[in-house]
Amino acid sequence: MTTNRPGSPPATMTHETMTPAAPSALHEARLEAVLDRLAECGAQRIADLGCGRGALLDQLAGRTAVTEAVAVDLDPSTLAAIRARFAADDRIRVETIEGSLMDGRLKLGALDSAVLLEVIEHIQPDELSKLEIAVFRAWRPRQVIITTPNAEANDYLGVPPGRLRHWDHRFEWGRERFQRWAAGVAVRSGYRVEFEEVGWEHPTFGAPTQMAVFTA
Repeated sequence: MTTNRPGSPPATMTHETMTPAAPSALHEARLEAVLDRLAECGAQRIADLGCGRGALLDQLAGRTAVTEAVAVDLDPSTLAAIRARFAADDRIRVETIEGSLMDGRLKLGALDSAVLLEVIEHIQPDELSKLEIAVFRAWRPRQVIITTPNAEANDYLGVPPGRLRHWDHRFEWGRERFQRWAAGVAVRSGYRVEFEEVGWEHPTFGAPTQMAVFTA
């Protein structure tokens, strides 16, 4: 089943702040949206897939019920920094795993939730089926949260025609394309999915970020 849940932009979010020159406001809005959903489902053990420097991990303790997290990334240096940062944190246990998000052989253990925060757009579209098999069939968390840019907002945000928001993005989808893909994943994997706009919502182009929340 697919439902739509309109997002509520932060009080400080305006169209003036939603520009490539001020990305931090959108970054914070994404984190808040994900944290809200983690808290809502009461997740205690999660995976941050494609964790990068661990911005989400830094916010979990005290904001959610999460006490254990698995940080998965291909970059050993960022994982080493995460291990050092959380080594003495007795509020949350963070395990790091170096590997591909498309490798379902990775042993992540039982998960309440898995988060892919601005991750899928860095993967070639023809590789997304491997990601789907790993996340939704091999690891199969109770909840999966995916955020990705909304390409419809690019022109309004000042992104030049024919360009993507980041040099490493392999694609950026509009809302209809993203929702069609997510709905297909949900049907094939036995999940329900709902969608949320994240950031300031333009009446025509929507919000700069779109989020899908899958529930088993």
